[in-house]
Amino acid sequence: MRRTFSSEQMNVVKEAVALAEELTSNHFKYSTSQWRRSRYDIRTLRDLQGPEIIDGAFAQILRYVGRPEGSDLGSRRFDFYKVCIQDHEILRALQEDPRLDLYPLMVYVTTHELVHIVRFSRFLQMFEAYPSERLEEECRVHAITGEILSGARVGGVQALVEAYQDTRHILRFPMDQVAEGP
Repeated sequence: MRRTFSSEQMNVVKEAVALAEELTSNHFKYSTSQWRRSRYDIRTLRDLQGPEIIDGAFAQILRYVGRPEGSDLGSRRFDFYKVCIQDHEILRALQEDPRLDLYPLMVYVTTHELVHIVRFSRFLQMFEAYPSERLEEECRVHAITGEILSGARVGGVQALVEAYQDTRHILRFPMDQVAEGP
């Protein structure tokens, strides 16, 4: 059985997500209406099912193709991104490395995933990409995440940015995975 965040940890996660959304919005000069057009949702393990749950990464972004109810027109289709937070992997990392703390880790992870969503929404990066392109994109997203978080006064975040700089992993955990929704 995979461990999920406790009620207390969920409060920390909610605070981290709110800060990440604010910081990312400020960085990209995104208005509320622009965020609404970048359709996304962030969910933790207790709200995930089937292929939304993975092992070996802190998060997964899935892209679903949606359309308004009652519309058969292809022109009405839109991309919907779901950030699937993998509680069990985050909790395992926290247990294995006492230097990590939930709040800064969640601020980092969420900001990182939101940067991906902005880049996909603005067509700065195609969702479908070759593995080499994905690795390059991860480096770009990490650098942007570092820029965004450089002004944030969140203890422990800078250490995560620096630790993640030369690798795609914090400890041995990949940051994320990007895939098509079922």
